[in-house]
Amino acid sequence: MVPSVTVTARPAHPDDSAPIARIYNEGIEDRVATFETDLRTAAQVRTLLEDRRDSHPAVVVEHGGEVIAFAWTSPYSDRPCYAGVAEFSVYVAREARGSGAGRAAMDALLAACEAGGFWKLTSRIFPENAASRRLCERVGFSEIGVHRRHARLDGSWRDCVVVERLLGEAAH
Repeated sequence: MVPSVTVTARPAHPDDSAPIARIYNEGIEDRVATFETDLRTAAQVRTLLEDRRDSHPAVVVEHGGEVIAFAWTSPYSDRPCYAGVAEFSVYVAREARGSGAGRAAMDALLAACEAGGFWKLTSRIFPENAASRRLCERVGFSEIGVHRRHARLDGSWRDCVVVERLLGEAAH
């Protein structure tokens, strides 16, 4: 485990697209955090950040001026009744895993989502991804079920643990 380091979290901006793509691609390659198999380019990440800038928070965590983690949200549904629900993802650079960067990213993302009026965050985690499950538990998420055989990854069916956290008025 990497020792804790001093980190700073801040809102992500399009200029963060290259380090975010690098970190996201590590998660894709490691096959423990996403069903995605196609690596992302910085241009694809820039477009995503620009498209969601006004509606769905994204944050990065820096150490020594370098982005070492990020967390972002995406729409849960395009139906207006779910406007306050978002899906989230959090990724930490390989060299920074276990350093507290994931916790910093999640704390910043939760604060941004609550300030933005979201009332629920949700995600799906591979059952064997113990680090992500622990992180979510530590920042107040509940495991509410399992999507069995949710999708295939490299030809094999994979389950997902569903997590959620209520925010703001919905949390009381």
